[in-house]
Amino acid sequence: MVGLRNVTKRYGDLVALHETSLEVRQGEFLTLLGPSGSGKTTLLNMIAGMATPSGGEIILNGRDVTSLPAEERGMGMVFQTYALMPHMTVFENIAFPLQIRKVARDEIRRRVTEVLELVRLPHVANRKPQELSGGQQQRISIARCIVYRPSLILMDEPLGALDKKLREQMQLEIKHIHTQLGITMLYVTHDQEEALNMSDRIMLMNAGRVEQLGPPAELYFEPASEFVADFIGQSTLLPGEVTHPGAIGTVRLASGESCRVPLPPTCRVAGTKGKVLLRPESLRIVDHDTVEPDHNVLHGFVTDTLITGGTVKHFVTLDGGTEIAVQELTNQSMTRFPPTQPVNVVWHVDAARFLA
Repeated sequence: MVGLRNVTKRYGDLVALHETSLEVRQGEFLTLLGPSGSGKTTLLNMIAGMATPSGGEIILNGRDVTSLPAEERGMGMVFQTYALMPHMTVFENIAFPLQIRKVARDEIRRRVTEVLELVRLPHVANRKPQELSGGQQQRISIARCIVYRPSLILMDEPLGALDKKLREQMQLEIKHIHTQLGITMLYVTHDQEEALNMSDRIMLMNAGRVEQLGPPAELYFEPASEFVADFIGQSTLLPGEVTHPGAIGTVRLASGESCRVPLPPTCRVAGTKGKVLLRPESLRIVDHDTVEPDHNVLHGFVTDTLITGGTVKHFVTLDGGTEIAVQELTNQSMTRFPPTQPVNVVWHVDAARFLA
């Protein structure tokens, strides 16, 4: 559907996007994720035709569109700002792209009615945009985009202005629309939870380069670098050195304690330095020294506990001084650890990752 071949973007001496190649499949939901300045919006703007690459080619449906103006690329755009025309009704806003394409009046009415049903807002057709909530306005801007049936929709931080609860609702709405219509979507966000919830694949970017491209589960459970591990989800990274190599090797941590960790083939050499990645939900706190053979244990004491609705996080300071978060589901019978109580943090050997 979309192909990038060695695409770059420079502004004078500044390289906004290093050489990047990418293939987006028909009907795929691909998210460009990364912090501010990572190059994700620059890349989206070049695909949209609002910025010209300094090098490389952009292919759309097998056609080279690198030098084609935006209006001739046949794609839809949804922005963080709703860009609805305040003097028009909702119906007229959605109908506008069809009117400028000279679609017949009866067909316009049919299509607008259809997309209003799709975004679950048929009752607001005669209202003005200022009479709608933020979430409703964003759904109308999406409806206006899909009404002329583009083959590709680009979304640039479309939910950034919404509150957390409304943002989560809109994530479900966009997923529903994508599933129902099968339109290819390229979505830009800096919110990693949003990317994990919505995407078929995520392309994580940093400083104008691609750090990792793959399904959400792959980036979360098999991060390719320390940056990916730290950016996607919450994590603790413990410095260490391989002392006994193997598929399951032994790593001596900076604190002096050791743990067993699955080692990638390139790290199965004694003396390899790296970091052990631990996720909060993979850890458990126990107040005894008995540990199952296939588990690791580190020692420390509880410093704080936060209940965040459905989950509770215990913060433990390990003997080496590193603070680590342990997350579990909230329930009435959960163990409550008083501050400064000595505890053991345990995890299954397979739950950690070693990053060279």
